Amino acid sequence: MNLNKATLIGNLTRDPVSRKLPSGQTVTSFGLATNHSWKDIKTKERKEKVEYHNALAWGRLGEIVSSYLKKGDKVYIEGRIQTSHWQDKEGKKRSRTEVITNNLIMLGKASAVKEKVTQDTQKQLASEEVNVEEVPVVEVK
Repeated sequence: MNLNKATLIGNLTRDPVSRKLPSGQTVTSFGLATNHSWKDIKTKERKEKVEYHNALAWGRLGEIVSSYLKKGDKVYIEGRIQTSHWQDKEGKKRSRTEVITNNLIMLGKASAVKEKVTQDTQKQLASEEVNVEEVPVVEVK
């Protein structure tokens, strides 16, 4: 049995970038920073190392990421690791490892996220309002 699963909690390192493919599918890319801290055995000093990750979110999840998240926001993501290989214009071999996100939870700043969701919901409802005079009246006998 094989397993390819990544689980990360970190902060976005840049604003998400969303684009539409010719197929109509939406893909959003974003960067995530995680850290690892430990205590040095010899010096008893606290040390920390930061790791940077590239992530992709497809479809509706990608649209949510681009709408509600920005640089600095804390998130929990789950997904799988994928490495792509290609040759650049100079013929050099290149590769990029990404986490293909299939689950995301927004952490921290809950009030800011809630406020943005509420504003978007109000805008959507406002655009769906109906003029009372235009509603047909049906007499009930």
